[in-house]
Amino acid sequence: MKIVKLSLKNWRNFKQLEEVPLQERSYVIGANAVGKSNFLDALRFLRDVAAPAGTKPEAGGLQEAIKRREGLAKLRCLNAQKETEVKIEVTVQDGGDVWCYTLGFKGEGKGNNRNVITRESVSKNGNRLLECQRPDAADGTDPDRLTTTYLENPNANKAFRPLAHYFAAITYLHLVPQLLKHADELGGNRLQRDPFGQGFLLRIAETSSRTRDARLRRIQRALDQVVPQFKQLSFEQDPTNGSPHLKANFSHWRESGAWQRESQFSDGTLRLIGLLWSLMEGDSLLLLEEPELSLNLEIVRRLPQLIHLVLKGGKYPDRQVILTTHSEPLLSDLSLGTESIIRLVSTGNGTVIAPANEKEKIMLKSGFSVGQALLPAVGPAGLEQLALAGV
Repeated sequence: MKIVKLSLKNWRNFKQLEEVPLQERSYVIGANAVGKSNFLDALRFLRDVAAPAGTKPEAGGLQEAIKRREGLAKLRCLNAQKETEVKIEVTVQDGGDVWCYTLGFKGEGKGNNRNVITRESVSKNGNRLLECQRPDAADGTDPDRLTTTYLENPNANKAFRPLAHYFAAITYLHLVPQLLKHADELGGNRLQRDPFGQGFLLRIAETSSRTRDARLRRIQRALDQVVPQFKQLSFEQDPTNGSPHLKANFSHWRESGAWQRESQFSDGTLRLIGLLWSLMEGDSLLLLEEPELSLNLEIVRRLPQLIHLVLKGGKYPDRQVILTTHSEPLLSDLSLGTESIIRLVSTGNGTVIAPANEKEKIMLKSGFSVGQALLPAVGPAGLEQLALAGV
């Protein structure tokens, strides 16, 4: 499965986005605070709604998903004015089948002002699944039902359960190396759904030894090329407390080399390991937040090719990846076309998509990369005055 279109209404920065096309590899670009992370978060929201309810700390459902985002007031676009409904609509391609899922919700406007569903609908190949259209007759006689989606309810999503499972499996990665390096000091507390990779080593530990070793060998071959003196990568569990660790052997004046644990790895090495592992971890949609951070520029230039090669050589070559980036080197690959770029720009009425203009199209035809042609337009206005601001 892959998401081929996304529409948003009153979602954070976006007052209205209509049917944004998504590719197998899509790159979301834009200035700081324009809404790149919020764009990805709309898809994470569907994941959180579809996740099984009551399985702490991974509890799912509409109410929990809104709560994690500090309430409906934080989700609604500031430009929404009197429009109260928040709506997300996605079109998903599954082989020869096309699913469309729509979810709208708002505050009830009375009493405790609960979050209630204004619409929920599912279609397959253009045919609406009538048993999945909300509000329905039962909702009319029992308004409490409108606090729960069919998407999260196994008793109600039978007709589109593959879609619910697909949303629930969406993976997000914005690995923060310091959370791994200082895991013992931080203790076992983690944010729900672990967005910053604090539980990354536990995920490795929970993988079968055969699969884990095969993935680490592939990562080791990649690191051989980019990490100085790198020789070997392996997994171990601390014999005293059972905590999981990665360890690597580096060439050394001693014949046996020198072994280091992840706490001694560079930030870039840890982020690269996290990226490569996540690419091999499954077939769900993978959302990557600024994967270029901490990496050498020459590695960054090769990230699109690296992502392609890792997936091509794995079990799920058609896995969809959507990432945010500020990096011109990452977008320097001349095989990237404008169809893979989602450029966000802020207006006085919310954030919108800005396609390539005529000048940029001419630049691309002349051999410029999408990074060279499209990124300059997303820099913040007045940047040249920053040094004169007297801060």
